[in-house]
Amino acid sequence: MSLHLDSFFSLYAIKKIYLCMKEITMNDQTVICAIATAPGMGAIAVIRLSGKGCIEICDRIFVSPSHKKLVDVLPNTIHFGKIVNKEELIDEVLISVFHAPHSFTGEDSIEISCHGSVYIQQRILQLLISSGARLAAPGEFTQRAFLNGKMDLSQAEAVADLIASTSAATHRLAMSQMRGGFSKELTDLREKLLNFTSMIELELDFSEEDVEFADRSALLQLADSIEKVIARLVHSFNVGNVIKNGVPVAIIGETNAGKSTLLNVLLNEDKAIVSDIHGTTRDVIEDTVNINGITFRFIDTAGIRETNDTIENLGIERTFQKIDQAEIILWMIDATDAPSQIEGLSKKLLPHCEGKHLILTFNKSDLIREEQKEAILFLLTNFPKTDINSIFISAKQHSGTDELQQMLTEAAHLPTITQNDVIVTNVRHHEALSLALEAIHRVQEGLNRNISGDFLAQDIRECIFHLSDIAGEVTNDMVLQNIFQNFCIGK
Repeated sequence: MSLHLDSFFSLYAIKKIYLCMKEITMNDQTVICAIATAPGMGAIAVIRLSGKGCIEICDRIFVSPSHKKLVDVLPNTIHFGKIVNKEELIDEVLISVFHAPHSFTGEDSIEISCHGSVYIQQRILQLLISSGARLAAPGEFTQRAFLNGKMDLSQAEAVADLIASTSAATHRLAMSQMRGGFSKELTDLREKLLNFTSMIELELDFSEEDVEFADRSALLQLADSIEKVIARLVHSFNVGNVIKNGVPVAIIGETNAGKSTLLNVLLNEDKAIVSDIHGTTRDVIEDTVNINGITFRFIDTAGIRETNDTIENLGIERTFQKIDQAEIILWMIDATDAPSQIEGLSKKLLPHCEGKHLILTFNKSDLIREEQKEAILFLLTNFPKTDINSIFISAKQHSGTDELQQMLTEAAHLPTITQNDVIVTNVRHHEALSLALEAIHRVQEGLNRNISGDFLAQDIRECIFHLSDIAGEVTNDMVLQNIFQNFCIGK
């Protein structure tokens, strides 16, 4: 059997195994239920059910004023009534009824809106379970939506991103992906690749007749256009990762320069211990905050100095590691000792700041005179790194911190994101796209070297395989479990 057919059956077998597992999971007709609102007490709470028979289960504990059964009502309607346990009244509720396939999960579904008492929520949940439902696993509602074809895997993952969004940019990216912007891009790529491989394999079937169905130069142009799209998606991860996880900002400097004080001011909470004792911060402290719609991940580091303390030296080593990982460096300098600190740390710090945005932050400015500020600015004219910003602040007095936040916003250099932009934010997607990019590079190289069509077909199918993995067409059950177990219960 030829190589290209062996490869075809290998991929075919993988997909068949996955589809069998998917079919087994889809045949699970158990009714699942969960509290969909945030834990704790509130004005109202929502309890969700999904699965064949969920409407009948609700009918066992629900009584409407007209005594009409929920199985007899029209779909996509809301009904007032009471939740009862025999003769005991539990709560007055509103019940929304959805029939398959016109629901979030694609199955018959129920949403019970009750009062937000924790006791009421738990009682209703217990009644549903005793009536035949079971408690849903984390992400099981969304998993059923995926398995029932209501969304592909990338859209399902966007649901979790939407729930976790903390800024306007992360919200827009999650909405774009959930609405299918990323999926459409992948579908277009797969269709081009399938047309590509069909022409190659058609030639293989007629290889003895020496028939050529596609001009190799045209195929190379197609491969180049596909490569550009995949490369753009791969490179977008740098921006997407920053938007999703926050722009990393390392706060560095000598001990007692005011780094921990500034962190507490930026976070508006006492996150780090502040003390006049040198070397208080010995480890890295991180937290995120939203400034002007951008998420920043601030990293307070150990003060840099010569010390014989083993633990403190470990903290200083981590400081330099965080400098290398950061996009923006806030070098905190005690303004009362600025010339000495700049001279003492420049040689150590500047090699680590190449390619990063450096902001010299002169703290304790309330303790120096204007002529001293002018002397410091004159000192910076001979500074070896020209791509810097500088600012005078007093973290203790909260002076200049608003201007510093504006400076950070400008330094972030994040592009304006719309809901139509396709930017990769998921590590799993980035890995799959990177593998697809490697495969299409091999296709380009093969076309340039005029290698056999069966080798080309293998690389094209591998590229298709990795793109399909993102949408969940060939993803194995273990990957699905890892994805959905990170969802919150009830979603």
